[in-house]
Amino acid sequence: MRIERDIISFFRQWKDNPDRKPLLLKGARQIGKTWAMQAFGQESFDYCVKFDFDRQPELKSVFQITKSPDRLVKELTLYCDQPIVPGKTLMIFDEIQECEEALNSLKYFCEDAPQYHIIAAGSLLGVAVKKRALAVPVGKVQVVRMSPVTFKEFLRVSDPKTFEYIDALHEIRHLPEIILNKLATEYRRYQVSGGMPEPIVALLEDKGVGVVESKLQDILDLYELDFAKYAEALEIPRIHAIWHSLPAQLSKENRKFIYRVIKSGARSKDYEDALMWLEEAGMIYRVYDISKPGMPLSAYRETNAFKVYACDCGLLRRLAHLPATVVTDPIANYTEFKGALAENAVLQSVIPLMDGQVPSYWTSDAKAEVEFVIQWGTQIIPIEVKAEGNISGNSLSVYSKKYNPQCRIRFSMLNLQYNGGLISSPSPLAGWLDKLLMMLPEGEATVS
Repeated sequence: MRIERDIISFFRQWKDNPDRKPLLLKGARQIGKTWAMQAFGQESFDYCVKFDFDRQPELKSVFQITKSPDRLVKELTLYCDQPIVPGKTLMIFDEIQECEEALNSLKYFCEDAPQYHIIAAGSLLGVAVKKRALAVPVGKVQVVRMSPVTFKEFLRVSDPKTFEYIDALHEIRHLPEIILNKLATEYRRYQVSGGMPEPIVALLEDKGVGVVESKLQDILDLYELDFAKYAEALEIPRIHAIWHSLPAQLSKENRKFIYRVIKSGARSKDYEDALMWLEEAGMIYRVYDISKPGMPLSAYRETNAFKVYACDCGLLRRLAHLPATVVTDPIANYTEFKGALAENAVLQSVIPLMDGQVPSYWTSDAKAEVEFVIQWGTQIIPIEVKAEGNISGNSLSVYSKKYNPQCRIRFSMLNLQYNGGLISSPSPLAGWLDKLLMMLPEGEATVS
């Protein structure tokens, strides 16, 4: 089963850009980076060659001999069955973190041989770069962050007709009840599998919940092994403790990250490196509180106050040992964690639309909290997230009275509508946020 990834559209634009640089693809483990590179190469080029520096350690010697792209290409042709022809061949450097010289070679391909198309990727690339002090050729590569499969990508496979209906929307108006119901059903299934390709395929091919759970657990187990392989010995237990504390952190009514939830007496200075490791690995998103919604948002971050979400709602659900049957039941009552799972899924959909930027959140004297605040063009937009159809609470109203935003958004499981600057949208449409903002009446919001 093929899951069409939106990043392939980005790859196509990059291919035709005369000013392109080699791509350096980052992202969490098991999200489909290698698959996406190969699928793009096979569909858009005459030839596609992959060099895996983990499985082919002998490749390292090629890059240790020379820095000349022409000579490198001649040597690399000995390790592949297809020709390397400028403009006709995609070269994939996989697990590039295993060869610093190959990473450095991207600089010389950019400067001396831009006619070649190269995409490089690696497992835990950010972690490896930091741990081994690898020199990334800044300015000579284009760094691209890939995310897990979004609900938008999931729906395109699971229910093509519903996807086409939503994708063709041109105004904010009530959706037909049948469309709303189908969205809700598929969204709950997505929250079960999450955005990792293997569990998604198991779910969509009706292999049973047991197989889905097994695939998710395999990924969690792999992540645990990565702690031991890539982290410093001192940090391993701290990384493990933070990762396993996520369900408890997010089950609190106030989801602010609290160190004592990890361990009694835990201090921020002891766990900061472990948090950064998980961020570099792409396994968590750290969402910071802001003192006020000013421009730019990054200038108003409260660095000692933040929430931590998992990179994927399916992994978070499995990490919490929450049964799939509870998630697929619309009337199941699992209180705060239901809200956390809803927030995590919305966050996953919004981040790919923001060039990798992570939203912030806003609080007011511990009496009001808006789940996410984003900078969109010249606008600062608050986003409220509700798990189902209960939209009680005054946090968004408190924010609006204080800052009078031109546009605000509420995601829930209620129908789509627009009223006086408020977009009320079903949570499954979070992946179409850019499109919803473009549908606003002229003058309501500035869209980049």
